[in-house]
Amino acid sequence: MNTHRNRPAHRTYRHRKASMTTIRNTSAALTAALAVLSATACQPATAHADTVPAGAGGRQSRALLDTLPVRTEDTGAHYRRADWGGWTRTSAGRCDTRARVLLRDAAPGSIRRGSGCRIAAGVWVSSYDRARIADPRGVQIDHRVPVREAQRSGARGWTPPQRAKFYNDPANLLAVSAHANTSKGADDPGSWRPPNRAAWCRYAGDYITTKHTYRLTVDPAERAGLVAMLNTCAGGAR
Repeated sequence: MNTHRNRPAHRTYRHRKASMTTIRNTSAALTAALAVLSATACQPATAHADTVPAGAGGRQSRALLDTLPVRTEDTGAHYRRADWGGWTRTSAGRCDTRARVLLRDAAPGSIRRGSGCRIAAGVWVSSYDRARIADPRGVQIDHRVPVREAQRSGARGWTPPQRAKFYNDPANLLAVSAHANTSKGADDPGSWRPPNRAAWCRYAGDYITTKHTYRLTVDPAERAGLVAMLNTCAGGAR
């Protein structure tokens, strides 16, 4: 009689043991999956720089481009770098414009900050040439519409506050590699385009938006270069 009563208890024990093993295995699998997801989240996020606007994005940028006056570049507008000032700080924080762009454009979760607003380390992927940069000292902040280009396309008579606003406008700034920024210099799309062709659509769209925002003109070669880049957008730009 005792043997008959103990058999169900033994089977119950084995069943509970098997269930606990299954739970432990499931927990281990979930832990491994979360580790993979966590590692993936810390990889360089290049989508913000290389994503081609879907559908009508290129056509919308082309329509905006068509509103920009086409004029010969004002080469008589003398450019002096000192007239444009430097990086400014917001009243709400201690970080200057360069630091804020570095924070914005870094791969998620990669920033390591020092004291104050100093950025000690991070990961940046330059959309212009796909260069991966881990040292913030190797990152340069590019004015998508160069300052000299603005001077020659309508900014000749700007006041110091207007120049400072343009110089520090984050919508016209991008963290890129020193090599890409140096190779671009003050060239417009008539003579320079990002080596990474996947960046063309976004680059042209943002460039046109800045020109429109500040009521700047484009010259014929510059416009042709912008059209060529917009034609790489999803759905084209025609």
